Amino acid sequence: MCGIAGVLGQPDANMLTRMNRLQKHRGPDENDVWLDDHVGFAHARLSILDLESSQQPMTSMEGDVLVLNGEIYNHQDLRSKQASYPFKTLGDTESILATHHAAKHRQTTSMTAKEHAAWLGALDGMYALALWNPKAKELILARDPMGIKPLTRTNVDGSLLFASEVKAFHAHEHYQPHIDEVAMAARLVWEYPLDGTTLLKGVHQVRPGTVERWTVNQRGEAVLIDAANIERQTLHPTEEWNPSLQAPALLESFVEGVQQRLMSDVPVGIVLSGGLDSSLVAAVANEAAERAGQPVPECWTVAESEDNPDWRAAELVASHHDLVHHQHLLDEESFERRLPQLAWHGEDADVTVMFFHPLFEHMAKHVKVGLCGQGADELHAGYPRYGQLQHHGRELSRRMGALPEPMRKALLSGELRNEEGWYRSSHDPNTVTNDLETMLNFELEHGQLSNFQLRLVDRHSMAHSLEVRVPFLGKSHRKASYALPNEWKRTDGREEKAALRQAADLTGLPKEIVRRPKLPAGRATSPTLLDRFLHDRRSQTEELLDHYRPWSSVLRGQEELVLGLALFEALHLNKDGHLKTQRSIDALIAEVISP
Repeated sequence: MCGIAGVLGQPDANMLTRMNRLQKHRGPDENDVWLDDHVGFAHARLSILDLESSQQPMTSMEGDVLVLNGEIYNHQDLRSKQASYPFKTLGDTESILATHHAAKHRQTTSMTAKEHAAWLGALDGMYALALWNPKAKELILARDPMGIKPLTRTNVDGSLLFASEVKAFHAHEHYQPHIDEVAMAARLVWEYPLDGTTLLKGVHQVRPGTVERWTVNQRGEAVLIDAANIERQTLHPTEEWNPSLQAPALLESFVEGVQQRLMSDVPVGIVLSGGLDSSLVAAVANEAAERAGQPVPECWTVAESEDNPDWRAAELVASHHDLVHHQHLLDEESFERRLPQLAWHGEDADVTVMFFHPLFEHMAKHVKVGLCGQGADELHAGYPRYGQLQHHGRELSRRMGALPEPMRKALLSGELRNEEGWYRSSHDPNTVTNDLETMLNFELEHGQLSNFQLRLVDRHSMAHSLEVRVPFLGKSHRKASYALPNEWKRTDGREEKAALRQAADLTGLPKEIVRRPKLPAGRATSPTLLDRFLHDRRSQTEELLDHYRPWSSVLRGQEELVLGLALFEALHLNKDGHLKTQRSIDALIAEVISP
């Protein structure tokens, strides 16, 4: 796991070093840069596998150069299929170079993006990578099918800059960040950035499950040649599902995912919130660890008090499954003290998930890898809105109607463009909230996972140099969940995530955990602290609503975003944001209101 960055066109060693410095939290163990006349790579390493070697950027036997952020769980199998390749390391990075080498030599001409997608489809894991072929003068950028690992890019003075985190672009002296108002509008309506957009104009994400092929033209400028899908996500529900016959297979697909994600040469822990999803990770930990030949992971929980329902549920799970359990109470000043850091690392307007920072901070003192329950709600329809689609559709339409006219028109006109980060030409809520299957497919492909849930976990865990893995998104469990009939995910007459709860019944989890309803993570973990923080800043929120007057109507009802937007503006739009994270919230907001 690490932070990767680079530039295609006019590479500069000093800039690459600065990019590494801005992402040092992602990889404090080692860092290095590599460049030639056309491309430059920067890599900050968090050592998880093959600790003594596998340094990056890594060069193949033919001079191809790779930087990788992620873990390839089937790397041993990939190695076995390339027995003639002269491996020099024991890690997963070199297995990618070997697989690419074999694919390249099966072609008689330069590989197309579609041909790259074919060999990348053999990788089973989470990854974002950049691979340079100096002979063909071609760069490929690729991202895992679910978007677990981030990869953003932008163009500055004709050069393509790419990085794990947007903050790395500040290393280029001519990079000037500006709000993308259409992307911001979509984020305020849907509660997460849509498609490949970010909140910043001209800063886009490589689409999950996609490979892009780039080169430089005669003027030395970066040019996109083509792109291709590695894998797209879509449900294919069967007509029937029998829990007595098929729940064991559904559970087995999940245990397999946990077992894979215990692959590590360093200690692994579990993020245990007390909800069903993280509790399932804990419930199968002993069996998965025995299969993997690894130590049983310990668990970590934070909450605002010992009376918190999450705290009590997590205690019950850890005790019931005989797991070592670390618990930490949030201090009264957590929001005031931690939100600037949260805003800097999160690269969005979130504030309710403050608990992530102390949680991951405590875990990182003991382990380098964590397992979490992220992804289950998207696969198994766990969010309350999935059971209230008509109501949710009306709320989205209300927010859309509250947008400034130019922004609303842009989102509904059918003129959104792919080169500006959009995967479809318009985003009308009425087209996706009519039925559960359409809604789930939309959220799998358009940002709920990659731009919200997975972004939160990645940025805030890596802020503390902790790699977090997502067993629910393993290949086997994805396939099993996509085949479930919709009525076994959520219907009026059956509990939410019904099939998953049937599988959970087989683990020995306490019934009160298996039947526990879904609660919003941030508000469930620290409800009193959050409410008190927002209450104490009501007058400041009103002042900021005036500052964001064009957006005030859509921000009503989402007042916590007002404070988040101000912190985002102060830290990500203004100069030297990385030097301001120790400032008070008041000082940062004052900078926004009175620049």
